[in-house]
Amino acid sequence: MRIGVLAASSRTNPAAIAKITAYVATAFPGVELVFHPQCLETDGHFAGSDFRRAAAFLEYANDPAFDAIWFLRGGYGANRILAMVMPELGRAARHKTYLGYSDVGFLLGALYARRIGRPVHGPMVSDVNRHDGEATVARSLGWMVRGDRAALEPGLNGQPSAAFNLSILTSLIGTPWLPDLTDHVLIVEEVSEPMYAIDRMLFKVANATQLKGIAGLRLGAVTAVQENDPPWGETLDYMMVRWSRDMGVPYLGRAEVGHTQANHVVPFGVA
Repeated sequence: MRIGVLAASSRTNPAAIAKITAYVATAFPGVELVFHPQCLETDGHFAGSDFRRAAAFLEYANDPAFDAIWFLRGGYGANRILAMVMPELGRAARHKTYLGYSDVGFLLGALYARRIGRPVHGPMVSDVNRHDGEATVARSLGWMVRGDRAALEPGLNGQPSAAFNLSILTSLIGTPWLPDLTDHVLIVEEVSEPMYAIDRMLFKVANATQLKGIAGLRLGAVTAVQENDPPWGETLDYMMVRWSRDMGVPYLGRAEVGHTQANHVVPFGVA
């Protein structure tokens, strides 16, 4: 299997490339990882300019020699290339798996909205640098290479699902890049936000006309929560129940997705 690796957002720690290359050679010897030269470029905050990142994505997505696109990391910037890449995706792009999370959710959502390829929320290359990171990236590799169902988020039950970072999801609301999630279980996760900001984003999700018709809400990991002063006084689950009630959908509990070592795979649609 040939997997193209791209950085669609922030610039990259090169150590992840060396570590994942060594791991794959041992654990997945049938896999060829091909890192685009753009992965090691920098342009201020980004892994190359918007035009460079867009061109790299189109080069690999439209190349029939690649079976999948695996994103190197999140950060910020994938939203800035959507208008450049989506109209230029050809036939070969429609037969690939696209796997990542965090800021890459912009691309996953836009691809799913246009039924291009198989978007998947799951660990990225840079997650190999987490504690026990080999086990984390093995879920993504196992799913891409073998369709390994042990890699899937344990609560997936045959219903269509989609997973997003909450900040990314709320940025997509009101744009043409948000997919139709009618009858989907929507899983959200977040990192590095205070509780009041999480509550504000959940308000937008609960009141977004584009999300009317979802089947239910689940909550993934919420990590590195910034301190509230005074203390917030509500739990995350209470907030989810409250906003789910306002939305008129059930809160279906926790999910093993997010910016953690335990991040699991969630294919968009039915796994």
